[in-house]
Amino acid sequence: MSGRSKFVLIIGVFLAAFYLPLENPRVRSSILEAFYMLQDYARLHVLTCLVPAFFIAGAVVVFVSSQAVMRYLGPQAKRWLAYGVASVSGSILAVCSCTVLPLFSGIYKRGAGLGPASAFLYSGPAINILAMILTARILGWQLGLARAGGAILFSIVIGLSMATIFRREEAERSKGFDLGQMQAGRRSLGQTGFYFATLVLILVFAAWARPKETAGVWFSVFQVKWVIVGALLLFLAYMLKRWFERRELSEWTGATWDFALQILPLLFGGVLVAGVLMGRPGTDAGLIPDALVTQAVGGNSLLSNLVASVAGAFMYFATLTEVPILQGLLGSGMGQGPALALLLAGPALSLPNMLVINSVLGPKKTVTYVSLVVLMATVSGWLFGLWVG
Repeated sequence: MSGRSKFVLIIGVFLAAFYLPLENPRVRSSILEAFYMLQDYARLHVLTCLVPAFFIAGAVVVFVSSQAVMRYLGPQAKRWLAYGVASVSGSILAVCSCTVLPLFSGIYKRGAGLGPASAFLYSGPAINILAMILTARILGWQLGLARAGGAILFSIVIGLSMATIFRREEAERSKGFDLGQMQAGRRSLGQTGFYFATLVLILVFAAWARPKETAGVWFSVFQVKWVIVGALLLFLAYMLKRWFERRELSEWTGATWDFALQILPLLFGGVLVAGVLMGRPGTDAGLIPDALVTQAVGGNSLLSNLVASVAGAFMYFATLTEVPILQGLLGSGMGQGPALALLLAGPALSLPNMLVINSVLGPKKTVTYVSLVVLMATVSGWLFGLWVG
């Protein structure tokens, strides 16, 4: 940090401390809410979601060649293959908007094109099979179907749009990656596949949320998820001992640590700011009252859909929490169109998510990506409201 940046930061902290109206009950509650939200994030997501994701991202950088990434996800790859791989691999993970970030950063740094990488970035948190089922069962089949179709379409359209808008910059960027023949590694393709599959399964089962209903296959998996994770960790330890050199493991942990240093400070800062502004979902303790949001998203005007999209984009939703939150908002008068707009924008974006994307892509691409998500969610919500209304 430069001397000028430090000076501006010091002045900003001083002015905030001097003028902050702590006598106001909502200001006090919003500050406390920010730390409650950070605590929830640390307890529910860091160890079970982010840590496995960091290790996967580090493994991609160390053990996946840029030639392999370029072949399947690069700008010159066949579009149906690149976007198919990006959307399917993202949807399998069923992660939140923050957990997908190290994985997105990993594949982008190894040469993935901006389009497929953006499709992966959106599809990871948005195309969640369990969330789709839950949406249909609790909020109605129409919202569930519209969410599923919209999320799949969004991931492809947003990816293609990003690739088209920044095609010249991406062409220059792709020149920095080796497009030569892939070199044979010391492990077979099957061994590498088992290694990455194990890492992904550890992430999936460690992050497996408790279903609302205490019956059925989803709850049965939740009850034994730590047994499954333990077995996967033992298998991973066996692979690391038999198939990897100590030097490789050192490089892997180093890359993992680099991702953590880059991403965690921005995520924690973003969670605090989101907590101050919006509070935890359902608490009505942030600076922006829930009643104001609910009043703004009634009916089915373009403005109400835009408000829902923007509000969802800045809020942080843990995996599956958006469904009960929407259930409460719909009961308070939220329109069907704005509900879909929030479902399409909210899980895929958050303020912490935007800060990290900016550190990877830069301001111009980040603003474009966020604008595409918000605009498409707004229009889709409005059209859906006209259809069901």
